[in-house]
Amino acid sequence: MYPQILQTVPYKNSLFEQLKMRTRTIGLLNRRYLPRWAVLMLDIFVCLVSVGITYLILEGTPLKFQTVWPLSLRTLFVIGINIIFFYIFRTYAGIVRHSTFTDVFRVAAASFLTGLTVIVFNTSYYFFQGEKIFLTTAVLLYMFFSFTFMLFLRIAVKEAYQYIRRMNIGKIKKRVLIVGMDNQTINLGSALTSESDQAFQLVGFITEDFSNKRLNVLGKPVFLTSIKKDSLAFASLLEKHRIDGVLMVRDSLSVAETNEIVEACLANKIQVFNMPSVENWNQKQNLQTQIKHIEIEDLLDRYPIEIDSAIIKNDLEDKTILVTGGAGSIGSEIVRQLALFNPRKIVVLDNAESALYEMELYLETTFPDLKFVSVLADVRNIDRLEMIFSAYKFDIVFHAAAYKHVPIIEKNPYEAVGVNITGTVNLANLSVQHGIDKFVMISTDKAVNPTNVMGASKRAAEMYVQSLQAKIGTHTRFITTRFGNVLGSNGSVIPHFKKQIEAGGPVTVTHKDIIRYFMTIPEACQLVLQAGTMGKGGEIFIFDMGKPVRILDMAERMIRLSGFQPYKDIDIQITGLRPGEKLYEELLSDTAESLPTFHSKIMVSKVPTEDFYKVSEKIQAIIKATNQSKKTEVVLKIKELVPEYISQNSEYQHLDIQHQN
Repeated sequence: MYPQILQTVPYKNSLFEQLKMRTRTIGLLNRRYLPRWAVLMLDIFVCLVSVGITYLILEGTPLKFQTVWPLSLRTLFVIGINIIFFYIFRTYAGIVRHSTFTDVFRVAAASFLTGLTVIVFNTSYYFFQGEKIFLTTAVLLYMFFSFTFMLFLRIAVKEAYQYIRRMNIGKIKKRVLIVGMDNQTINLGSALTSESDQAFQLVGFITEDFSNKRLNVLGKPVFLTSIKKDSLAFASLLEKHRIDGVLMVRDSLSVAETNEIVEACLANKIQVFNMPSVENWNQKQNLQTQIKHIEIEDLLDRYPIEIDSAIIKNDLEDKTILVTGGAGSIGSEIVRQLALFNPRKIVVLDNAESALYEMELYLETTFPDLKFVSVLADVRNIDRLEMIFSAYKFDIVFHAAAYKHVPIIEKNPYEAVGVNITGTVNLANLSVQHGIDKFVMISTDKAVNPTNVMGASKRAAEMYVQSLQAKIGTHTRFITTRFGNVLGSNGSVIPHFKKQIEAGGPVTVTHKDIIRYFMTIPEACQLVLQAGTMGKGGEIFIFDMGKPVRILDMAERMIRLSGFQPYKDIDIQITGLRPGEKLYEELLSDTAESLPTFHSKIMVSKVPTEDFYKVSEKIQAIIKATNQSKKTEVVLKIKELVPEYISQNSEYQHLDIQHQN
């Protein structure tokens, strides 16, 4: 297999197309083009040729063939015996191009036993009839020629296949430079040069470290030049050596350095590939399958998240844990990370049957010692949840089940109430009733000064668990974590852009000035676990999301990374803000302030807590309106509970005037 290529590149011959062409060429030597019956017929033909050669050799000697049987009958007899042993040893069953010593042994055994059988038959016939049918010399010659020719046939096919394969691979190998000179890059270079069956041809190493005096490494030159967007020396080097791309070792360069190299490569219309550090190589995979095209995620200005694993382990070890939405993008990552801390049992709850099954298979394969249970259930069903809580006696609940797609939820507020509000209320109440120690709720930055139903429903859920925490007699610690967009989650913008680029565009952006915070799913979930250890109950933890990213800039860069020019090869269209969509997201409301924690990426939001009975009463009114299918009434009731909820670009904007009056 070859590295995953996101897109074809217009300024170079399409690697994808070349791979397909090569596959078709090599496929001619595949078993489906050389079936078993064809191998058998070739072997029979070889046997006939061997009989003919044997006859011709002996015809010119004093030795004469016996005349008891005619030559045609003797030929049929010998080849018939040979075919029987072909069948017994299945000499035709292997793929010729993959012939091994075992296959050679089978052919040898078939030839030897054929000759032995003929000699035994010949001797027996002489014993009873007083004359021989075959010359023993002829039988021995036949054995030699048939085995030799069948062996030669297999070697010839195998070598022809390998030759064609090498020729086709050589034609499409990408000529690459490895960036940097250290143990990591040298090990990578050694791996590339030692394996001939690679999609990459190492031309040399390139470094900006002018203190490096080595002229070559591994027999490849070391080029001393700066990798800059406007560097003439770099551009000249690429042109002189016909370079197709550069290869970087992941984690050996900072984000800033990576961005600089990428910009220089894109300016010179060459591709950029990424490789994990040596210690992170997957030994079960081919090297080239681990070399990936650089992704937009690798270029975001983010810094590694460090967590206190000892504290988290002490918090989670030997605990029975429920994860709702456990098959979703966030929930599944929480499950994966929980599995590392030796819990007593994890119950993965989700209402998506297929996703839950896939998660089950993943856990069985990746964490064979993990005790887990997959539960198909809906958080709206209080009776079903009661059965689950009674059965498993949870210590901790991670609540990640939610509807989060803003435009869809804007059209379907009933579902937002059902899952985001009612589901949370059900789980929170059961946690209190069953004496759950800790309830960690996954919220969103869209809950801050919400402009859409989704964000407002999540804020309503926050308000409920906060107020429940303040209720006298509540043992359960309710902890809320709030963060922005996560890279690669279901429905996120990056996978959407990738699909649009693959389809040839256009790439659609809702507004030229729209910005978003981004965090990787593992980062977000790490901080969720860390925040869970900090909470005393009632806090809303917010995460440092780094620098915001302009979505238009991201779209342009993704197009360029795919080898195309924005607005020329692939167009970008501004479609207008979607219902309920903000230009920018906030992590804190106007009435809240934040306080630091011992972790630099986690802060506590000091949000005023509402009276439980007032919140509960208003939430019941929302649920009642939902049950009566009164769409407008549902949204109006949410606005009464969440006064900062002001609709934008939405059919519900008129309700704000009504609510204010």
